[in-house]
Amino acid sequence: MRHRRLVPLTLAVLLAGCGVPTDDAPRAVPPPRGPLPSAAPADTTAPAGPAAETLCLIRDNRIVPVVRRVDRPPTIADQLRHLLAGPSGVERDDDLTSALPGAVNAAGATVTGTQALVAVDEPAHDGGRSDEVLAFGQIVCTLTSREDVTTVAFLRDGRPLGVPRADGSLSSRPLTRSDYAPLISER
Repeated sequence: MRHRRLVPLTLAVLLAGCGVPTDDAPRAVPPPRGPLPSAAPADTTAPAGPAAETLCLIRDNRIVPVVRRVDRPPTIADQLRHLLAGPSGVERDDDLTSALPGAVNAAGATVTGTQALVAVDEPAHDGGRSDEVLAFGQIVCTLTSREDVTTVAFLRDGRPLGVPRADGSLSSRPLTRSDYAPLISER
């Protein structure tokens, strides 16, 4: 009988001392800035249009170029927005994902000459992702798949931003697809 009383007491002491604080009420978690990821499919059925749009997604920690058929050639803003929206339902079924939500908050892109300039917001403190190399690689590989873009530079608050390359080094200079070549897998 004495043994039965010790078990709940021991369990209570162990749980109380595990180091996880308790709250009296639920805590509010601030949403990340920028486009919010959605559990709903971005496009459950991709339109089969005459124009091609390449988006670089992720499978098994590798960058995978995916060609979508669209009604018209996308602007650079369209293409970045489509990339930020993530994989379609069919693409998710093919085990494709994105490293962008929570890792990089891209706010917009413009083209000057043959260089894409991508404005990046300050990351959320609790973004929850640590695969920035893949996230920046997705953007660079997607935008340099366009005929009018050969390099991509990143800016934060109008100043050049140092971003990680595939070799782990930081670069604030314009990047090309070759900076991420070791991470790229052709389907």
